[in-house]
Amino acid sequence: MCILKILQAASRILASYTSLVITGVAAVTFLYPPLFCWVKGDLQTLILGIIMLTMGMTLSTEDFKILAKRPLDIFIGAAAQYTIMPLLAWAMVKLLKLEPGIAIGLLLVGCCPGGVSSNIITFLSRGDVAFSVGMTTASTLLAPVMTPFLMYYLAGNSIDVNAVAMFKSILIVTLLPVAVGAAGNFLLGKKAMYQEVCKVMPGISVLAFACIVGGVITFQGEHFFQSGLLIFAAIFIHNLLGYILGYTVGICTGMNKAQKRTISIEVGMQNAGLATNLAGKHFPTEPNAALASAVSCVWHSISGTFLAAFFRIIDKINDRRK
Repeated sequence: MCILKILQAASRILASYTSLVITGVAAVTFLYPPLFCWVKGDLQTLILGIIMLTMGMTLSTEDFKILAKRPLDIFIGAAAQYTIMPLLAWAMVKLLKLEPGIAIGLLLVGCCPGGVSSNIITFLSRGDVAFSVGMTTASTLLAPVMTPFLMYYLAGNSIDVNAVAMFKSILIVTLLPVAVGAAGNFLLGKKAMYQEVCKVMPGISVLAFACIVGGVITFQGEHFFQSGLLIFAAIFIHNLLGYILGYTVGICTGMNKAQKRTISIEVGMQNAGLATNLAGKHFPTEPNAALASAVSCVWHSISGTFLAAFFRIIDKINDRRK
């Protein structure tokens, strides 16, 4: 039990400093590329599956009831998720005339569901956590259909997109582990030991996330200086506009402050880990696709913590005025 408490404490630290961990792993791997040479192929897919399993383990029957209790909010959120980010990515590809590899990576990030860490960022931002979980769940459940469809529709004319193969990959790496995790929570969620084990899972998710980023840096990091600035600029603008337009949707649909913050975070933060896996598996001849997705992994975590800090500063200023 003592070991479990230590692991839980470590998990809390890792979850609190996700962006620093991811950035640190990326920097160290860039300096010593062989560090994550083992993260490739099916093992990379397994690691991403572990991340999605941890998400599933946090889902209870109450979380699924949110989908039924708040259908309009979830519909608005899912519609924003699968229109704003894909169309922003497509527009940037055209306007910036991005080369195929970067274009694929940016489009994949845009067409993927919301990121798992968005729930943590929503909590830190004093947003609507139930709404966040509902949006993440809905977008993840829709991902096997929406991500391949959007990729084919937006990029199929210029890039060879195998939508069927992508559908199968996403089904295996998202829905299956999420379903297993949710089933485990449903069957064992009331048991004290299971609840204690669940407290360790956020840390495992962060470490798994770091491994995926490290693996991509190991195999694609040498290409960063060739187009790194352009990749980061595209990702930065895409992410920032996602936050702004997501918040705008909240304003236009009459959401309260917590909901506006939540939809901003959910729209802007994507499951770039999934995008990284898909890029490596389905576009192996375009190394910049996986690199762009991996940079998104790092940046979305960092920008999310910045956004949470910004929202909390706004709250402090407003509290002082009262």
